[in-house]
Amino acid sequence: MLQLVLFAMVIVVGTGGELCVGRAMKETGELERLHPGDAASLIWRALRSQWLWIGITMMALAFFSLLALLSFEKVSFVVPVTALSYLVGALGGIFFLGERVERQRWIGIGLVCFGVTLVLMGK
Repeated sequence: MLQLVLFAMVIVVGTGGELCVGRAMKETGELERLHPGDAASLIWRALRSQWLWIGITMMALAFFSLLALLSFEKVSFVVPVTALSYLVGALGGIFFLGERVERQRWIGIGLVCFGVTLVLMGK
């Protein structure tokens, strides 16, 4: 049961954190010129976004969950299973960020999920 909760934390909460950071950066805007003043302004705007801090918190929780998982599971099992984050990321991109995911990307995600299934069957 603990293993399942930790995997969910790594996959769902970690990817959720990445989605929140992505949303913060979309709201912040692009870095139009590679100039120190522009970069500092972009960083300052990003640091004032609540989505950035929510995302960082979620990613930290996922990181510590990953550490806990790695304390009792093999890396050769944990890393492939966490690849399910590709599926969660695509779904989050659609529903949270309003992105469109092309068919070719879905095929790739399906292949990754098939690979995760093979890894889980070998456990």
